[in-house]
Amino acid sequence: MASTYKDGSLKVFSLNSNRELAKDIADHIGVPLGKCTVSSFSDGEIQINIEESIRGCDVYVVQSTSTPVNEHIMELLIMIDALKRASARSINIVMPYYGYARQDRKARSREPITAKLIADLLETAGADRVITLDLHAPQIQAFFDIPIDHLQGVPILSDYFATKNIDDIVVVSPDHGGVSRARKMADRLKAPIGIIDKRRPRPNVAEVMNIVGNIEGKTAILIDDIIDTAGTITLAANALVENGAKEVYACCTHPVLSGPAMERIENSKIKELVITNSIPLPEEKRIDKVTELSVAPLIGEAIVRVHELQSVSILFD
Repeated sequence: MASTYKDGSLKVFSLNSNRELAKDIADHIGVPLGKCTVSSFSDGEIQINIEESIRGCDVYVVQSTSTPVNEHIMELLIMIDALKRASARSINIVMPYYGYARQDRKARSREPITAKLIADLLETAGADRVITLDLHAPQIQAFFDIPIDHLQGVPILSDYFATKNIDDIVVVSPDHGGVSRARKMADRLKAPIGIIDKRRPRPNVAEVMNIVGNIEGKTAILIDDIIDTAGTITLAANALVENGAKEVYACCTHPVLSGPAMERIENSKIKELVITNSIPLPEEKRIDKVTELSVAPLIGEAIVRVHELQSVSILFD
């Protein structure tokens, strides 16, 4: 895309969470990445220097809250403060992966709602807008009193599977909470859906109960927003094969892939795991089973549309 922003009205900056994705986004838009340095004092305090003028500019800061989560959140908050004090016209946070989103309600007494806390921190620091991808729960948008553009990874994942020309597909949600996501993919692939009815006795521990839908002899595609320890997705894949599925693919937007995730995926019945680069995948996790797709064109196009006051909803189609 040829740049139409040679006047410097649009600037893209990257912090430390996902510099490669930020560079791809900037390349798609046709602007260079903004110059800034992120360093630390000897005691670990974060120091940020913006090394070019951003006075009167619309600034887009790319930062996922991937591991180390708390450090990346602090980097972002400090960057927002620096931009505000440097007279940016607008401060737009591009957060491909919105962390702390799994605590989005009080399921038990005396629990925090961290998804709301992160929204409050961003707004208090001075953010004017958030562009994000596949929130863990869509209602998190209501925690913000500033505009939020909620992009979706389903079209990217669906288009990939459409190119594989797989016959007799069933799209399966690994739990009841992901049914709407599975239905969107199923509509795009013109396939039926199935649901894994599971119980979670404690965090990161899942137990499959039964399978809703006809999966006998079909190729199942499991879809989720986040794969963390991979307990849910591998348990679901194994259960599908045991109950008659011909083969199982899995996909997600946010590959957190912590702890025993890679070992579980390697040893599971999953034929291929398709992910996006909303979170950078370390080299040691790039196994043959994993295919990575880029969200840079989607996010880049969203930034251009926001900047030019055009509709972003067209990107959901």
